[in-house]
Amino acid sequence: MTVNSHDGPKTIRTFYRERIWPSPWVFLSTALVIPASLLVFLPINLLAGVIVAITLYGAIVLVLVATSPVISVSLNELVAGRARVPVDLISTVTAFDGEEATLQRGRMLDARAWLLIRGWVSPVVKIELSDENDPTPYWIVSTRTPDALVAAVSTAKAP
Repeated sequence: MTVNSHDGPKTIRTFYRERIWPSPWVFLSTALVIPASLLVFLPINLLAGVIVAITLYGAIVLVLVATSPVISVSLNELVAGRARVPVDLISTVTAFDGEEATLQRGRMLDARAWLLIRGWVSPVVKIELSDENDPTPYWIVSTRTPDALVAAVSTAKAP
């Protein structure tokens, strides 16, 4: 990625980048809006029913795609959706999968934690913060490649 500054263009080294797209089953399950729309609108008008069904499903797909967050790790910061944290404020990063991930998202979750979780992505990464002024003790972030995200943060933190 290249960013323009007063000193000219600078290249920002990115160690990790992932967009958390919805899983195929999410698109299939939301496609159920098509027959539901047809049931409601077909008795009124065939053309209106088809148009409403297709338009409604298209709008749902657009919202799902547009709200898919990006997780990235660069030399200076971790970005998860709209949130950013400098890597020097990250103390530890731990990957969780399966039952451990479910526990981190549920019973073991601190109410003060910042969350970027998606129900269609099981693994999570716990990012503990060392900023004493921040009331957020850690972040929980859904990712399909938790080990790669942990490695990228470790690489960014390395001197």
